[in-house]
Amino acid sequence: MEFKDYYQILGVERDASQDDIKRAYRRLARKYHPDVSKESDAEARFKEMKEAYEVLKDPEKRSAYDQFGANWKAGQDFQPPPNWQREYSFGGGGESFGDAGQFSDFFETLFGQARGEGFGGFRTGGRMKGEDINASVTIPLEDAYRGASRTITLEVPEADTDGSVRRRRKTLNVKIPPGITAGKRIRLEKQGGPGFGGSPPGDLYLAIDFEPHPFYRADGRDIHLELPVTPWEAALGRKVKVPTLGGAVDLQIPAGSSSGKMLRLKGRGLSGTPPGDQYVELKVVVPPASDEKTRELYETLERGHSVNPRAKLGV
Repeated sequence: MEFKDYYQILGVERDASQDDIKRAYRRLARKYHPDVSKESDAEARFKEMKEAYEVLKDPEKRSAYDQFGANWKAGQDFQPPPNWQREYSFGGGGESFGDAGQFSDFFETLFGQARGEGFGGFRTGGRMKGEDINASVTIPLEDAYRGASRTITLEVPEADTDGSVRRRRKTLNVKIPPGITAGKRIRLEKQGGPGFGGSPPGDLYLAIDFEPHPFYRADGRDIHLELPVTPWEAALGRKVKVPTLGGAVDLQIPAGSSSGKMLRLKGRGLSGTPPGDQYVELKVVVPPASDEKTRELYETLERGHSVNPRAKLGV
């Protein structure tokens, strides 16, 4: 039976986030849907994509696929371990895989016999690699920029001496690589569920999320910042200091700028190949006429200019 690489079919990496998988499926579905596609193999490609998405969109199905697929290579014949569905029981959830019969023999072999039996429980009795565990960790944006080491505590399954599985709290040191983006996963090898019958433990996958930042917003590797400027800085054009994750830099504001103008600081986002940029959106802040001198200056401007900023509105 031919092994199907679901990640390759959707064109995503094995550590792709759920959002990445969804976007890839939607993009390909628009291209190969039989009702709209002119490709000669559209129907077959669409069926194959649907099969891949059916598995990878669900974290538990994906975890099982990753476990059995750890040593497979595309093009090889696949045979699941003998009696694997009895030894590794997906009981207790009541989750259905849907109509697996409409998919390939490979999908049917992996999941078809388990229809109506949700993932989750273990039943020992043979060799079985430990369960991969998916968790999430929220970090400051600065840690993603510089890289960091974090200590996390979470509950993981552990095999007891009698073979039963219980959950215990586990503390791990995690290295955050510089330039990691929200949604990416860090793999901690053999830190997942226990193996059975002498098989190795599973892996732990940590999905990265960012803490809200008081003035930065991340979009992939790009960083966005709203920068307050004075009316004279915007009107006359001035060089001002701008904060970045790597420290303050000088930015030249073009003369005649207004609120909403976007300026780019190349390479000042999160590191990577290529690195991200920082986008600076200007916000003109008008000082209040709170004293007589400021009020006189505003009145002088009013007398000296006949500009009507509402003219394009017809008033």
